[in-house]
Formats: sequence, C-alpha cells, structure tokens
Amino acid sequence: MPPPDSTTLSAALVFLLLTIFSVSTATHSCSSKPEASSSTFSCPPFTSPPPFPFSSLPGCGHPSFQIKCAAPHSTISINNFSFSLLRYEPSSASLVLSPHITNSTSSLTKSADTNCSFPHFLSIPDRSINLSASPFRISDASCSRLSVLKPCSPPTLPNCSHCPWECKLIKNPLKLLHDCGSPHRPVTAQGCQGDVLGFLDNFLKWGIELEWDEAQDSYFSSCRDCQANNGFCGFNSSDPEKQFLCFRPIPHFSPPWISKDSPNRIAILSSVFTLACFLIIVSVFIAIFRSRRLSSSATEEDPTTLFLHRHRSASLLPPVFTYEELESSTNRFDPKRKIGDGGFGSVYLGQLYDGRVVAVKYLHKPHHGAASGRAFSNKCFCNEILILSSIDHPNLVKLHGYCSDPRGLVLVYDYVPNGTLADHLHGPKSLYRKGSLTWQVRVDIALQTAMVMEYLHFSVVPPVVHRDITSSNIFVEKDMRIKVGDFGLSRLLVFPGNVVVYVRVCLDRPARDSRRRDKRELALADLVVSKIQMGLLHQVVDPVLIVDGNVIDGVDVAAELAFRCVAADKDDRPDAREVVEELKRIRSRTRGMSRASSSNLIGDEVAKG
Repeated sequence: MPPPDSTTLSAALVFLLLTIFSVSTATHSCSSKPEASSSTFSCPPFTSPPPFPFSSLPGCGHPSFQIKCAAPHSTISINNFSFSLLRYEPSSASLVLSPHITNSTSSLTKSADTNCSFPHFLSIPDRSINLSASPFRISDASCSRLSVLKPCSPPTLPNCSHCPWECKLIKNPLKLLHDCGSPHRPVTAQGCQGDVLGFLDNFLKWGIELEWDEAQDSYFSSCRDCQANNGFCGFNSSDPEKQFLCFRPIPHFSPPWISKDSPNRIAILSSVFTLACFLIIVSVFIAIFRSRRLSSSATEEDPTTLFLHRHRSASLLPPVFTYEELESSTNRFDPKRKIGDGGFGSVYLGQLYDGRVVAVKYLHKPHHGAASGRAFSNKCFCNEILILSSIDHPNLVKLHGYCSDPRGLVLVYDYVPNGTLADHLHGPKSLYRKGSLTWQVRVDIALQTAMVMEYLHFSVVPPVVHRDITSSNIFVEKDMRIKVGDFGLSRLLVFPGNVVVYVRVCLDRPARDSRRRDKRELALADLVVSKIQMGLLHQVVDPVLIVDGNVIDGVDVAAELAFRCVAADKDDRPDAREVVEELKRIRSRTRGMSRASSSNLIGDEVAKG
C-alpha cells in the first residue's frame, strides 16, 4: 500500500485541530444576510442578496446604492429622487431606472392643485432629474434619444401660467434630464413629435440608463482594500459625510472541553501540540518525496506547455495562471458571470487576486472527446498565445495570461466594458446604443480596424492575417475606441493579405440573414455589391444615418471603397495601407462637413436673432 500523500495528512491535521478548538467569529451584521435563506426573499432584479455596492441593510454597502426591496421593482434613491430599479448589468456597471412617482409628488396632483387642464402622465416628475454630485451619470444613449426629440411646429401648449413645467418640457425635452445639456446637432422636422409629453412618459417607463464609473469612485477603492482583508464595507449613517467604515471579523478560539482550572490542561495541550508537529513533519517529508518524483519525470509535462516553450522563450510568454485561481476569479465559471459565447469558447467576467477586472475565456471542450476536436482546440489556444505575445498595438486586446490544465484551456484578456460592435449595431441594447454610433464614430471605428490590419500586415514579421474580423470580435470602449480580439484562427504568412472587411459599420443587419432574404442575397458582401450596382445603396444603409442629409455623400464614398474591398479578383482589392489612407480622407471630409453644418446652424440662429 502506498504511503498517504501530504494532502491526506494535512486534512487529518486540520480535522484534529477543528475538533480541539471551536471558532466563533464576531462580525458586523453586514456579513450576514438572513433574508437570503428566507423563502419569501424578493429584491428584484436580484435573484440572491444584492452584491456590493448594493445593499438592503442599513449602514452596509455603498451609501449611494442603498435599495428598498419591493415587488415588482425595488427602489433606489439618488439626490432625493426615487427610482424603480428595472435592470442591473454587472458587465457594463450600468443601471436602468424609472422614476418612482408617488401620488404626493406626481405632476397629476400638482396639476389638479393649479387647475392645469392639459393631460399629464404619472411617470413624468415635476422637476428636472439632476444627478450632479452623485457617482452616476446619464448614459450618452439615453441623452441621444432625447436630443433628437422636437415638438412639431407650432407646438400645442397648455396654459403656461398654470402649467409652466409642462410648457418647458414641450419646448425643450432635454430639460427633463439635467445632465444631458443641449443637443449637439440640428434636428429635422421629419422627426418631430405631436405629443411630446406622451413620448417622455413612455421614455421614462422604458427606463433611463445610468452609468457608474467605479474608477472615479473613491468609495469603491476604499472598499476594495477592505474586502482584500476579509472585511465588509459599510458607512456611518449618522454621519452627514457618510464616512467609510470597514467591519472586520475578529476570531475567538475557545477549547470547549478545557477549562483554565483543569489539572490536566498542560498535559492535554502538550500532547496535541506533539501530535500536530509529528503530522507536519511527515507532511513535509512526503511533499519533498513527491516533488522529486515529479521533477524526475519531466516528460510527463503538459504537451501544450512544451509546445509553447519550443516555439518561444518562456520569458517572452505571458504569465501562467493556475486553474484554481481563474476558477475562483469567476466564481467557478458561474453562468451569471458569462458575458459572451462564441464558437470556440465562453467568456466570463473575472476579478483576479490583485483586484484587476478581466475577461476569462474558457475554450469549449470537443464533443465526445474526439481527438481531432482536442487538436483543433489546442491549435487555436497556442495560436492565440504565440501571436498576441509577439504583437502590441493600442487597438488590440491585451493577453494577460493563460492556463493549460487537463480540466480546461483558459485565456485571460483585457475586459472591455462597453460590449462588442455587434451589440451596438443589432444587439439587445442597440436601441440605446445607436444614438452614439454617429457617422463620424463609425468612420473612426472603420479606420481603427483598418489600422490594426495595416499593423498586422506590414509591421509584424512575419505578417499576421486575422481571418476572423467580425463585429463580434471588435470590442468597444466607453469612449467608442475599439480593440480587436480573438486570434484563434489567425495565421503567420509570408505575404500580407488584403482587406475584405469594413462595410459592416454602415449597415443595420447581421452578415447572414436567411429569414428575410432569398439565397442570392445571403452573403452581406454580395448584397451590398448588388445594391450599389443598381443604385439602391440607401436600401442597405442603416436608417439612423439617412436622417442626416450631409452623411449621404460620405456613405457614397465609403461604399465605393467597400466595393473595391470585396472585388472578385484579389489583385483589384486595395491593401491595408490603401484602405487606411482612403479612410483618413473620408474622416477629414466628414469632419469638414460637420464643422460646416455647425457653422450654418450658428448662422441661421444669428439671422433669426
């Protein structure tokens, strides 16, 4: 029979010590969540006790994130405004809120008092929503939805002496959200609304998207240090400054069967100490024996690691994480933390021991243990590591490390919090996000993508061809800069390839859509080419862009470039450098039209004055 390993003996030692000492911990009530075990617990939209920074316990969590649990929506108070919490998205740290108007504060009650005969809506508060001096700000997407709202001329107004607030909203809907400011571009009469208040009522019921930037929140950095020391974050609710408090557990060890007056107390403790030392010594000897046996069998090292070391020096490879560390950072790859799912792996939101928030990609295991499937997964895994460890560009996702373990292949990247380009174009939040995808932003995204291709094709030796540039692999920062990722299918080539990707930023549809188009138009490139040839480009351009007439000229020029990029003969296609130069000219032209449009607007206002 082989000797017990060190893990078994260590477990026996821990068990012995636990039978001798009972451990009790004195903590603040923030560490306990009695409502979590109750079958009647309800704090929508959370299915479990709210995570930090949220809290429903007095004095716990973040002072700006105190919530009151209720059905169907919990409520949160910001700057003396009460909101219903509709949705919480941890991946982007954003909240979707709707004003929670009571009968005592509703504009309907106010109107009754002032004999205002104009129709009113319960969702509209009686003053501007102001989030100044709070850690929240209204998202650009929500502001954009109001910036294009304009009453039809002449507007239908109530008696403004009785209903001054309603009159202000009808004339300038942006007054509803104090932080949005003035519209940045003119609005055509085609987008006017006959019932502005009705539109605002529906807008508020659907919810306002708020963003919380934890990097600018000093309270959160203090809490991170507290949690690193196993503490619980809270605040002094009686202090008007809401001073940060960290509640730490204080362990108390008390032997249940040894009293200070026991005559055998010294003998018992000495025996326990001797036994514990014996087990520790045996564990050390077994650990040394096992380490020598492992070092003598280097041929049993992980084949993936051996492959990487044969192709690149270990000092040039990114850091190696243990499987346990990455499993802990994602709460055992909790499905609730999944932020993406592709053909080669699932991506989870993780937080490393040093506090870094990262994206953890777990490569899918091949079905039924197929050897070909394992080889393909290992190839994509090694390909990504070798390529990303040899390149560096501000518009490329950074690889922070990897883990090759029998339990799974895992890659650790930068976390880009604003989703993918696909999310902005046609994802579940595209209605919110399209307001930020102006033509100038789309041209910038196309240019940044082309600059990445130029770098990979002409600045890297040997050149790299990505082979999988899709809107799902282009990640968008909060300032709308992009990062390209997913190099699993990339290749190192002797000659640089040509650019055949770019037109997606101008369109409003996935690359393939067999439900609405016949088979001749399944491929996006074929569809665009056929429409350009027939002079029907406007049928495939995103309708959001058609509103601004100045954009059409830029779209035509971009369409001509796209037409060349998808030419049947590869010799007719421009290379990455040509595409970059052409996009720079399009961007300069777009900025010139934008400045001219602004100047004309100012001139019109001066003439009216």
